[in-house]
Amino acid sequence: MQARINFHTNPVSAEVVKHLAAAGQGMDAPLPPATPELVALRVSQINGCGYCVDMHTKDATHAGESAQRLNLVAAWREATVFTDAERAALELAEQGTRIADAAGGVSDEAWQNAAEHYDEDQLAALVSIIAVLNAFNRLNVLTQQPAGDYKPGQFG
Repeated sequence: MQARINFHTNPVSAEVVKHLAAAGQGMDAPLPPATPELVALRVSQINGCGYCVDMHTKDATHAGESAQRLNLVAAWREATVFTDAERAALELAEQGTRIADAAGGVSDEAWQNAAEHYDEDQLAALVSIIAVLNAFNRLNVLTQQPAGDYKPGQFG
């Protein structure tokens, strides 16, 4: 598979990606280390972004996340390997990604559940990760970015 646009050589897309990447810098800092990658992986799975699934699986593995937990992210509701806080973050990620599927967007119940586990800064980080990942996923899916060649830490 060949990408429709090379984000690194096209000046318009390179500028967009630069700004998106800058928006994502440091936003995971207030969260427990595993949470941003689990959320990013789930958002990317929902959106069918192979490039980001590849990237976040490899980055999480490189950071010490277990294969068992990564393999169960798509089935987190039935899996016993996630904390209540991680489950709340994954629910927020799903509802925040599937906004069009629910007339009210993210439910009050999902938000309240997340708020029981995360403070305001952490919630802001989660919302930011979900939003930025959705943007990256859409860029990659629209332009058919191929998956499989990502190296952990490739983008710093």
